[in-house]
Amino acid sequence: MKAIEVKKYVYGALGVCFAGALATSCANMGNPSGGPRDEDPPRYVRSDPGQGARDVSKTKMTITFDELINVKDAFTKVVTSPVTRSQPKVSSLGRTVHIEFDSLAPNTTYTIDFADAIEDNNEGNKLQNFAYTFSTGAELDTLRISGRVFSARNLEPQQGMLVGVYDNLADSAFTTMPFLRVAKTDDRGQFTIRGLRPGTYRVFALEDRDNDYKYSTPEETIAFYDYTVEPTTRRTEVYDTLYTELGEVDTVVTRQRTQYLPNDILLRSFASDKLPQYLAKYERQDSTRSFLKFNAKSTVLPKLEVVDGDNFLPVGTLETRQGLDSLVYWLRPDLVHEDSLRIAATYLRTDSLKQLEEVTDTLRFYFTRPKPKKKDKKKKISAADSIAAITTTFNILSETSQDVDKPLLFDTPTPLARFDSTGVHLSVMVDSVWRAVPEPWRVALEDSLAPRRFVIDYPWDYDSKYRLEIDSLAATDIYGKPNLPLQHEFATKKANEYCSLTFVITGIPQGMPSFVELLNTSDAVERTVAVKDGEAYFPFLKPGKYYARIIEDVNGNGLYDTGDYERGLQPELAYYYPKVINIKKNWDKEEVWDVFDTPVDMMKPLQILKNKPEASKRKRTGNDNQLEDEEDEDYFDPTRNPFDPNDRGSRNRPQRLRP
Repeated sequence: MKAIEVKKYVYGALGVCFAGALATSCANMGNPSGGPRDEDPPRYVRSDPGQGARDVSKTKMTITFDELINVKDAFTKVVTSPVTRSQPKVSSLGRTVHIEFDSLAPNTTYTIDFADAIEDNNEGNKLQNFAYTFSTGAELDTLRISGRVFSARNLEPQQGMLVGVYDNLADSAFTTMPFLRVAKTDDRGQFTIRGLRPGTYRVFALEDRDNDYKYSTPEETIAFYDYTVEPTTRRTEVYDTLYTELGEVDTVVTRQRTQYLPNDILLRSFASDKLPQYLAKYERQDSTRSFLKFNAKSTVLPKLEVVDGDNFLPVGTLETRQGLDSLVYWLRPDLVHEDSLRIAATYLRTDSLKQLEEVTDTLRFYFTRPKPKKKDKKKKISAADSIAAITTTFNILSETSQDVDKPLLFDTPTPLARFDSTGVHLSVMVDSVWRAVPEPWRVALEDSLAPRRFVIDYPWDYDSKYRLEIDSLAATDIYGKPNLPLQHEFATKKANEYCSLTFVITGIPQGMPSFVELLNTSDAVERTVAVKDGEAYFPFLKPGKYYARIIEDVNGNGLYDTGDYERGLQPELAYYYPKVINIKKNWDKEEVWDVFDTPVDMMKPLQILKNKPEASKRKRTGNDNQLEDEEDEDYFDPTRNPFDPNDRGSRNRPQRLRP
């Protein structure tokens, strides 16, 4: 009986527990939270051979972490120093990274830079700037240099660029030899080149398209540092703050650490404009147009002639743009009906010695005409369609609400052979009556290279109504089609709809030509104004948010010029105004801009930064053997003068003059 009573008691207790659990589950229909999300990256535990090991002879290594990990994009992210012909095989399994070399050189310090390739298996938290170092000899080279790579034109952090050094200081080393030691930039453009011996080095960055670890084609984006560097170390004191559970400061402790210098190298990347020249594409766009695309810009137009037996005839009317790299030829009327054209094109092409030579190619342009549709006996062609088929039109390109500081724009579908400007009339409404606008005003081509776009440039009055009229038969296109009449009414904006912005600029060296580019929220240029007497003035602005950057226009041509490594020329330097500028209607705003008041790496506002770094802050692993790698998070030395041109480590102006 006692056994039965015990069973009843146990079953009863289980029933009560089950009922309680059921009631609890009914009251809480949601799933268990599972605790806070893991935001910590994997932590280094050990390696074989150990981190910083010497006299290593084995070619297979392992690195173990505290959780399951993956190595993402190892081929593109992981780099090894010194550069080897055959990169080691890098893979992951469970908590371990496996590395296998084909062979190792004697008495050499090897560094495997993982960048951010290592991440945990579940949340994908990346371990930033992790590197594994060992030596095959008795000595371990431990010096390193750090810095950042930005695009020279727009100060975008350059991610995934190869940064390398040479101990051969000749200019030709960059184009003839692979890097001595390398690293890759992270999502903030930061890099650290490790395993350096004491000595003098030159530093370069490279978008290595062909994986040869040297600058081999002008189509690769590059950066070069004007000064040689000598890696050193120094002991420095840092402060750690310990907090209580309530977030209050508990203790501030000091400790010594090793700082590796230089740690503030600023490289500005650029693409050369000396691209190899060749005919990249040609085609017959339709019955009336032939198109040619060249790989590089030019100052010399190609010569095109239609081959007709032994005769060479003109092709037609050219439409192009500045740079002459994209050409459209409107064919002569007698060529429109030809489905196949042989055209002799004489142009400049880069030869094997990288010199321009004149060549002539005979090109075939084909046009396949669409099959004629079956005629619908019931469907009649309208009078409007008939007229449209034998006439041309003028199309207004300007907005209905005309800006007082801009010309009126209009174009035609095809180039004109004749345009009688006396058939163009401009009127303004005065006291409800249209009156002819007094001269001077005239119709002109917007650009001689664009034969279809026209402008009327006139000092429009605020808050006024205008009317543009073009008589029928005032123009005839190259195919003999006369124009239809045009009547376009438009109004100009009121004075209080505009605002203005003035920058009062300091910091740019005296006598240095410069211009300011006003940018929209997409980082695109809205206006460009030269700096005069330390000011840049932008009138007639629309209300809204703006950003700005200033360009040091070294050659004074009013344009941004890229760099040229062969001539040792850095790209022209660009600096951003570090804040958004919000302008309201009928406001005249003035902004004082000390260009070097903000460090270069912090200038560009986050709102228009395209390559934004990861939102979460970098977290340390807390491992003693990694402290020196991770504690040096602030690459730039804030104690240096950001403007002193004699300070070769200056973060803002490291590339002004070649020493």
